[in-house]
Amino acid sequence: MLKVAVFGDRYIKPAILAEALQTHLAPIAGPLAIVTCELDYPLEPVRSNGEIREFAGTEDQVAEVAAGAEVIACHMPAVSRAVIERLPSLRAIGCCRTEPVNVNVAAATEAGIPVLFTPARNARAVAEFTVGMIIAETRNIGRGHRALAGGVWRSDLYLYERAPHELNGQTVGLIGFGNIGRMLPAYLKPFGVRVLAYDPYVPDEVFVVSGAERVTDMEFLLAESDIVSLHARVTPETRGFIGEAQFRRMKPGAYFINTARGPMVDYDALYRALSEGRLAGAGLETFAMEPPPPDWPLLKLENVTLSPHIAGASKESAALAADQVASALAVWRAGGRPDHCANPSVLRS
Repeated sequence: MLKVAVFGDRYIKPAILAEALQTHLAPIAGPLAIVTCELDYPLEPVRSNGEIREFAGTEDQVAEVAAGAEVIACHMPAVSRAVIERLPSLRAIGCCRTEPVNVNVAAATEAGIPVLFTPARNARAVAEFTVGMIIAETRNIGRGHRALAGGVWRSDLYLYERAPHELNGQTVGLIGFGNIGRMLPAYLKPFGVRVLAYDPYVPDEVFVVSGAERVTDMEFLLAESDIVSLHARVTPETRGFIGEAQFRRMKPGAYFINTARGPMVDYDALYRALSEGRLAGAGLETFAMEPPPPDWPLLKLENVTLSPHIAGASKESAALAADQVASALAVWRAGGRPDHCANPSVLRS
């Protein structure tokens, strides 16, 4: 009987993972002996150290629950080198993350353990949220709500000088054209929007099929777009790559939207662009430090719409992540090659 340790939490519940494993893995592996652990994420803030990032719970918790397990199916636990070394029976890790940053992939590779992950699990949720953030910021929904909740009826938002533009006829520039970016043209074009996209690592045909105009120069996209929306991955190349020069390159009165990751943006430069009136506004879902400190200047600006890193949260994306991990583990158990493996060199050829 295959022993599987399931580490869920208050978002991706252990029962969701266990049900997906019974659906996909059990027909291949036979009866499963499943042990479960529910971590307190997202109510417990995630932590990072020099080895792994964005994890919840403790290493001892993982090692104790997974003792004797051949498979770990998880979302947010700390799967460090020390944990892997304490689990000699472990043969595979399935992680419900866009990137398995809470797993020491190098240590898993040395131990011959494939690390499977789910890069498209919440793409639809984030794409939908991005459209909502664009509308909320550009049409003054957040400002109107804050004022009315405080007892102020903002008739001034109907003044011609304060009235926003409709989306129809505007240009939205997407920086990054992965799973989320590729969904956005279909969501935005019904509004009458022109969609530009920049991503030097994506083939031309992907832009054509998705309905976006490919831009090979990010500077051109910044200068041409009324709304710039960030969808790149955090890499050494993209860390801090949206800063003072990029904000100055944008149209006066343009909007900046970030539903990707905070470390790609120089938020001090964004604050200056917003407070000086060079940009009309911003919609921010992610931050360099989460949660941001309560005295953070960007929290005080009127022309910013904020949300607490919730774009990827939907019941459907939780179920899809569990389903994708369980399916990938079934492919692995059957001797195949799962589509998304962080260390494919350990898979059987």
